[in-house]
Amino acid sequence: MTRLETCFETLRTQNRKAFVAFVTAGDPDLATSAKILEGLPGAGADIIELGMPFTDPMADGPSIQAASQRALAAGQSLAGTLDMVRAFRQTNDTVPIVLMGYYNPIYIYGAERFIADAVAAGVDGLIVVDLPPEEDAELCLPAMAGGLNFIRLATPTTDDKRLPEVLKNTSGFVYYVSITGITGSAAPQAQDVAANVARIQRHTDLPVCVGFGIRTPEQAKAMSEISDGAVVGSALVDVISAHLDGEGRAKTGLVESVLALASTLAKGVNKV
Repeated sequence: MTRLETCFETLRTQNRKAFVAFVTAGDPDLATSAKILEGLPGAGADIIELGMPFTDPMADGPSIQAASQRALAAGQSLAGTLDMVRAFRQTNDTVPIVLMGYYNPIYIYGAERFIADAVAAGVDGLIVVDLPPEEDAELCLPAMAGGLNFIRLATPTTDDKRLPEVLKNTSGFVYYVSITGITGSAAPQAQDVAANVARIQRHTDLPVCVGFGIRTPEQAKAMSEISDGAVVGSALVDVISAHLDGEGRAKTGLVESVLALASTLAKGVNKV
């Protein structure tokens, strides 16, 4: 079993849902980002989504766009992101890490080389938001053959005709985008999300996690009650932004503040 499969199986036996925490690799600087990554499991993150910084993250809202810019300005690269995962695996071999981002940096790195290096570093899965199923031969199929899960996004506009194509080569879990729009732009409506999650579950046995627009423990709880987990990104990234000085440097307490919010969200996901 992969780390993702083991994670969801363990959660099922414990009658728990997954708290999936997103942060951008290298934000606001490499050392601070590494400390956040290292601390997220202890704060309750069951799965970590690590954003691969990119100059044009078209599916992301202002918060994560700014995080990418900060990371790139601090010198983060795709090789550096893999180095972060490699360092994380020296002390944690259980929490799954999924790299989320766009194909351009992978293409420049070289897809075959990237897959091999990601597996060697300890990456478990990929979410590449701008590669549709029609392009599966480009990265999805080689990644799965190499040992990586390929997590696909389903959205409110993914109808029943399109859904089987989206799910065909998906593995690990399905990421349901709870709103129409960019990350952090609106709050999801539980009734609408519940209907679409149930529809997806009729097409697949994979876990379905809900993301986009979840900012509070209450929202995380509401989304986890109707799915297999909640994904939170912009809210955590906003804490980083709020703890920078006038020159963009990390203030004292930044890491602790991010992890405190993560802990609150994790408790919200599984609040009885």
